[in-house]
Amino acid sequence: MEPTSLTEAGCSPRERSPRHLLLRAAWKMVSKGTTKRRKVLRISSEIPKRIQSALKNAEESKQLLNQFLEQETHLFSSINSHLQTAEPWMDNLGAMINQIEEIERHLAYLKWISQIEELSDNIQQYLMTNNVPEAASTLVSMAELDIKLQESSCTHLLSFMRATVKFWHKILKDKLTSDFEEVLTQLHWPFITSPQSQTGLSRPVSSPEIYNNLETLFCQLLKLQTSDELLTEPKQLPEKYSLPASSSIILPIQIMLTPLQKRFKYHFRGNRQTNIISKPEWYLAQVLMWIGNHNHFLDEKIQPILDKTNSLANARLEFSRGLVMLVLEKLAADIPCLLYDDSLFCHLVDEVLLFERELHSVHGYPSTFANCMHILSEETCFQRWLTVERKFALQKMDSMLSSEAAWVSQYKDIADVDEMKVPDCAETFMTLLLVMTDRYKNLPTASRKLQFLELQKDLVDDFRIRLTQVMKEETRASLGFRYCAILNAVNYISTVLADWADNVFFLQLQQAALEVFAENNTLSKLQLGQLASMESSVFDDMINLLERLKHDMLTRQVDHVFKEVKDAAKLYKKERWLSLPSQSEQAVMSLSSSACPLLLTLRDRLLLLEQQLCFSLFKISWQMLVEKLDIYIYQEIILANHFNEGGAAQLHFDMTRNLFPLFSHYCKRPENYFKHVKEACIVLNLNIGSALLLQDVLQSASGQPSATAALNEMGIYKLASQDVEILLNLRTHWPSTGR
Repeated sequence: MEPTSLTEAGCSPRERSPRHLLLRAAWKMVSKGTTKRRKVLRISSEIPKRIQSALKNAEESKQLLNQFLEQETHLFSSINSHLQTAEPWMDNLGAMINQIEEIERHLAYLKWISQIEELSDNIQQYLMTNNVPEAASTLVSMAELDIKLQESSCTHLLSFMRATVKFWHKILKDKLTSDFEEVLTQLHWPFITSPQSQTGLSRPVSSPEIYNNLETLFCQLLKLQTSDELLTEPKQLPEKYSLPASSSIILPIQIMLTPLQKRFKYHFRGNRQTNIISKPEWYLAQVLMWIGNHNHFLDEKIQPILDKTNSLANARLEFSRGLVMLVLEKLAADIPCLLYDDSLFCHLVDEVLLFERELHSVHGYPSTFANCMHILSEETCFQRWLTVERKFALQKMDSMLSSEAAWVSQYKDIADVDEMKVPDCAETFMTLLLVMTDRYKNLPTASRKLQFLELQKDLVDDFRIRLTQVMKEETRASLGFRYCAILNAVNYISTVLADWADNVFFLQLQQAALEVFAENNTLSKLQLGQLASMESSVFDDMINLLERLKHDMLTRQVDHVFKEVKDAAKLYKKERWLSLPSQSEQAVMSLSSSACPLLLTLRDRLLLLEQQLCFSLFKISWQMLVEKLDIYIYQEIILANHFNEGGAAQLHFDMTRNLFPLFSHYCKRPENYFKHVKEACIVLNLNIGSALLLQDVLQSASGQPSATAALNEMGIYKLASQDVEILLNLRTHWPSTGR
């Protein structure tokens, strides 16, 4: 075990003295310094040796580097000498490689020509042996080669290829078209009359052999589709109509459409009596009839053939697409001729919209295909359409507001239907907007729809201004029939617009408007956020203006009724509440005679408003009136008088048994709308003991929770403690000791 102290280590007291300890510490430091000096001397003696070694290594590296430089110089001169010797050989070799590449290109060129000629010879052989299906398949291979060569710069090869495809395509197409048309003739194609009206002699022949030939020829013509698309430029209307991109109609359907196209051009082009610009319904109805007449045949006979060939084409839609293009071409030609004749243009638009509705709903024509709405969306035509819509809408508004029945509800005699008591002019106006929505909702672009939406909002604002003008004329008779009808109209329009704001169509327009506003920076970030989060709608501005007008009209109406009620309450206000007999002195309590004019006036006005206003408006109206009446009775009658016991009891009877029940038809607890009056009656009719106790509590704990609790216990929640103290001071029936 090691010693833990100097004594245990055997040190003498002298050795344990401080001086001795300092000497020992100094000795240790000197010893350590000596050791460090030895290490420094040893290292300093080694440094020269290391420097000499490093210098020697550097000298050797320098000599080695000089050797490498000499070798590099020698090698560089050898390479230059070799390149100079080999340069003629490289020139000769490059020329030979260029010749080889040129020959390879010529060989490839000849191979392409050989391949084309081989395919051409095969088609010729197949046609000589009357093997049309194989000839058509070979033409497909040739057309595919043509497509592969499109990126080549060999113009002569491309021309040769295209000429060869065109040559054989024409031969095969002419032959197959002739045979196909012959089969169609045997089937009595096209079906000019509806299948139901066809007699036994004119019905299509149902021979299996004919339908087999139809299928065979249809499939062979279908094989020519690739080459036909290469050679035939599809008919396209000018870019201003912004028609959607679409593939060519399949070749056999094109052939089937040919006789109908000829008939259409014969009847509706040139100077024919059937080509009348004022009768667009003739050619529109004709096209719809043709589509309907052929749908069954296309579904039953043609679509199965397409399904067998794994074609994605739909026979009915391909057929409809071809006929619709005839209509689009006709519209594009006719519209400039009648653009500035309002009646003709409006008639054309109406007929086109009817045509579009039947085309989509009855015949299932997709809205993504080219249709008449694209023609109507062309800038000049569209702006004219907007102008005509606005003009006729304003004319309709003038006529509806000047009508004798403008302010009468169509359903006034049908209680279940006439809940909103909508005047005829308001219902006609909203029907006008609804019809306008149906007219433009199928427009192809959101920007066009938004322009129509702006037109609708302008019309709503115009109608609101007209209603305001009529209302100002009726201001003096704010309880009159016309004033109430205007109020019902404003409420109805606002309600319908709020419903429309949640409609999917208008929500989509709201999203489109949001994108337009964001691009143009026309709205603040807050407004954009409200639109994006659906907190606001596209009709919010209009709804807010209508709601403001409704509130102003209701306020004016309620103020008028309230003024009449105040005039009728003058006698009641002067009632001698201080000298009325107590309840015990009367056999039966009865209504104050001075209250009769007040209650009669109130009853008559409420009945009149209930008859003339819709339920929602009447509810707002009587609640606004009650709020005013409650304050009036409380401030002008109760607080303005003093009450003995009989007067307080009479007031309580008049209010609870006569005034409040007037409103029991409109709510279950009418007294809850007369909080000031109800609670004032409670305070005035407290028995003397309760009144004294309440007065002491209020005086000792004014504003404290105990005072509020005492009031709540008596059914007083609206009045403050100061108000209750005032009411207690209005009582005159106090005992002499209690005062």
